[in-house]
Amino acid sequence: MSDTDPPVFDRLCAFLRETAILESTLSMLGWDERTGMPPEAAGYRGEQMTYLAGLIHSRRTDPQLGEWLDELTDSTLDAEPHSLTSTVIRESKRQFDRQQKLPSSLVKEITRTAVQGQHDWQRAREQNDFSIFLPNLEHMVRLKCQEADAVGFTECRYDALLDEYEPWATTAETAAILGKLREDLVSLLGEITSRSPLIADECLKRSFDIEKQKKFGNEVAAAIGFDFQRGRLDTTIHPFCTEIGPDDTRITTRYDEHFLPTALFGILHEAGHGIYEQGLQKEWYGLPPGQTISLGIHESQSRIWENQIGRSRAFWKYFYPRAQQLFASSLAEVSLDDFYAAVNTATPSLIRVEADEVTYNLHILIRFELEQLLVDQQLRVADLPDAWNEKYESYLGMRPQNPAEGVLQDIHWSGGAIGYFPTYALGNLYSAQFFAQCKKDIPDLDKRIANGDFAPFRTWLQENIHQWGQRYSAGELVERVTGEPLAHHFLIDYLRGKMSEIYNL
Repeated sequence: MSDTDPPVFDRLCAFLRETAILESTLSMLGWDERTGMPPEAAGYRGEQMTYLAGLIHSRRTDPQLGEWLDELTDSTLDAEPHSLTSTVIRESKRQFDRQQKLPSSLVKEITRTAVQGQHDWQRAREQNDFSIFLPNLEHMVRLKCQEADAVGFTECRYDALLDEYEPWATTAETAAILGKLREDLVSLLGEITSRSPLIADECLKRSFDIEKQKKFGNEVAAAIGFDFQRGRLDTTIHPFCTEIGPDDTRITTRYDEHFLPTALFGILHEAGHGIYEQGLQKEWYGLPPGQTISLGIHESQSRIWENQIGRSRAFWKYFYPRAQQLFASSLAEVSLDDFYAAVNTATPSLIRVEADEVTYNLHILIRFELEQLLVDQQLRVADLPDAWNEKYESYLGMRPQNPAEGVLQDIHWSGGAIGYFPTYALGNLYSAQFFAQCKKDIPDLDKRIANGDFAPFRTWLQENIHQWGQRYSAGELVERVTGEPLAHHFLIDYLRGKMSEIYNL
């Protein structure tokens, strides 16, 4: 190495930025696969994505990368744990160590299986036939078990998979806090369902022209701060958000002509994800300081816009007149109070993405428990539909009548996202705790929202969460922002306050 060669840290960053170009290209192919790809193209798309995944894995495990990280670890650039340089070194080494344990052949096979799996899942859902998806899902579960075994774990195989989505979290800790949440949710739901009569939500199930829904959804997303110069909104079967570059964030939704919340709250949810991605530091794109912390924190940003803001009375004081204008034939005679109550009903249902705030986490707990049984090989994939139905009957008092409203409703397992689901519940916990602190920091927040001024809230999120990238772990960030560790009572207090108003508890 000559004296004129760039410093090691600069070479490391340049290498990681080049890898990010490949990763963003893979994301683009994934977005296209789920929004516009012809059905018969799945096979070759699988080859394209598998090839890219192999290239990315080879770079993530390049021996030169390991040498640079070894040289930089414990150097002066790594002295301050939360500095920009230390964050790059620490988080890159954590990813390098994990990726190095995974055989390239396994990474490629998971990618190939995921592409075909999402195609099989879609056909199975359309035909309401789990058997179409069964062989692929059996193969994916085997592959994810191999991944967990290769990565290694201390207490249980699920720990290795959960850590991919929620770094540093453990199955035991997650199960403990979600168990406490379940107890209080079941108690609250019991109080609600004992009230008579239940809140009517018929006004949400009338006719809502889809083109007008698209117009309204775009207006709402733009108003809360999703930048359409740096992103776009499309239609898909299962909504998602993906980033394809520092100025390219894609969000999606699906529309139901006879149920307004499907698209509307889906857009709020995905726009929340998108605002987080757009709020990262662009100059650090492809590097840990410019990347999101965890899926739990990511989910907190979508849920906080969807629920704490989007289901608030203040939000609808501002947006309801516009909704009545667009959907006059369905909403003209519905009062704001009745509409607000309708979008906040708490009623057990079968579909997770359409579940209310009170019951949503029970849907997540079902999936969390089933995933653990699958990877511990205590539940056969062939028996999954029955196990799913039994848990729904036990937790929510309802039994799916077919696979489409049961085990086939989510896309996640088809793509290999096992260990992902608990981050939804963690996101709800994070969002409630963040929102409680924000209300203290911005005492007139409700008034601002009611006037259509979303900038102060968005700025608060930017300053307290988005700008930090991966400089803090999820747990560290929660304590930094709120002054205490993650606790489930913030979500219970928030829900009980809202439900007490609506149901006169």
